[in-house]
Amino acid sequence: MPTTTILIPTPFELAILRGAIESRIDPSLVSLECCGFGVIASAARAAQLISLGNPDRVVLTGIAGTLNSRLHIGQAYWFSEVAVFGIGAGSGAQFLTAGEMGWPHWDAPPRPDDDRIGDVIPLQTGDDPREPNAGALLTVCAASAHQSDVDLRLEKFPLAAAEDMEGFGAALAGQLCGVPIEIVRGISNNAGDRNKENWKIAEALTAAAELIVESLI
Repeated sequence: MPTTTILIPTPFELAILRGAIESRIDPSLVSLECCGFGVIASAARAAQLISLGNPDRVVLTGIAGTLNSRLHIGQAYWFSEVAVFGIGAGSGAQFLTAGEMGWPHWDAPPRPDDDRIGDVIPLQTGDDPREPNAGALLTVCAASAHQSDVDLRLEKFPLAAAEDMEGFGAALAGQLCGVPIEIVRGISNNAGDRNKENWKIAEALTAAAELIVESLI
């Protein structure tokens, strides 16, 4: 039974990561699984895989867009927390996050009142300080299409360094299943840049695979 489950959003990301990871790690110890595209699919699939496989460790990986100049395209980073943008009320400059509305994402029993799940979830990072660690990842319901989208997201979450579409969903599933999630993302593009001629998808995924392999050896 694999002890580590690696969650990957899409088949094309999985194909690149499988070759880069399984060639260096005993495949019997690692399970690479698609978790689906977006917040909803990733939450449902992560919960299913954790419940069925009972892994000791769960890592989410794939590509992401950087929200600032500190993260470099073609490189990969671990993240220490994940927030969510797009669940709440309103749109544009009037958008309110669930936390701003006073609504936690989860506070039902048996979780105590002081352990409710808000707009930010801490991620498992291990005892060793992993480098490079980018800090906060922001999960969005729709990727940024323009710089104005990026600016609005950073107004709400100024510490966010990159955006993805699955991290918060997987992390929430992990919280409810009692298995903390780790996230490493390869930076493929600047958030808001939809011209894929500027993206470095293969390089970003290869860099993410390298960080994961290093953590498994």
